[in-house]
Amino acid sequence: MLTLRQVRYFVATAEMGQISLAAVHLNISQSAVTGAIKELEQLLGKKLFSRSVHGMVLTGHGNHFLNHAYTILQTVDNAVRSVPVNDNGVRGTLRLAASYTVIGYFLPFHLQRLAQDYPHIDIQLFEYERQDIEQGLLGHSLDMALVLTGNLRHQDIYAETLFNSTRRLWLPSHHPLCAKSQVTLEDVAGEPFIMLTVDEAADSAMRYWEEAGFRPDIILRTSSVEAVRSMVANGSGIAILSDLVYRPWSLEGRRIETRSLVNNVHPMGVGLAWRNDTEFTPAMLALREYFRSAFITQQINMVRR
Repeated sequence: MLTLRQVRYFVATAEMGQISLAAVHLNISQSAVTGAIKELEQLLGKKLFSRSVHGMVLTGHGNHFLNHAYTILQTVDNAVRSVPVNDNGVRGTLRLAASYTVIGYFLPFHLQRLAQDYPHIDIQLFEYERQDIEQGLLGHSLDMALVLTGNLRHQDIYAETLFNSTRRLWLPSHHPLCAKSQVTLEDVAGEPFIMLTVDEAADSAMRYWEEAGFRPDIILRTSSVEAVRSMVANGSGIAILSDLVYRPWSLEGRRIETRSLVNNVHPMGVGLAWRNDTEFTPAMLALREYFRSAFITQQINMVRR
């Protein structure tokens, strides 16, 4: 029978590329990770990893199962977060800003949960770019913000990362790179590349490209995630984007595959931000506690299992 333990250990190994690193990340023994992967492969009747002196490399079946594994874990996380909390009568107004990516791919579900859990908190929501969010927090026109924490620049703004979303290579089905056991930025540099620009994505991308010593062959810069998705699915180019915005199908119904990269591609951090000297109101405390409970506490408990 499939267990969440097997799925979590499989995902950790796929992301880390080595059983030893996955064990450290999960705070468990290497034998526990090895045993869970063996159980999973026996259950599925397929080899999920190719084992070598360099580490664990996903097979074709492993890559296929990885997408389903992310869906399984996300579904369980959503179920856990759906348990209501006691609002303790907290009331007040909270001026909350969010950037494009956060408001489009993360926040709506939580707004609905917050409305149920804290019916007396009036959340006034604004969509701003990073610079405007920083100015709003510093100028007291905003109370808090949900942002891509790696983009923040001002030293007087404190950020608390809730989770990191891994950035992976997006490919059309049957692309030659899908058949490679390991994919590097050097491989990607030889392909037509579609660069997302919204939420300073291009600036974030160029940091890891420059660290690796390569440059992408950019054929298009676009602020539309859906444009990237469709162009990749239709074979016009490839892209590197985070799991937060990944969906396996384009609007045309064509499949998009993902592959982890060997290089150190920085994940995309999503978190809460506020001014350093902020005096928290009950509404602000409730919002912070909600997100801490949904993400940070849950991550600590997951690692301890």
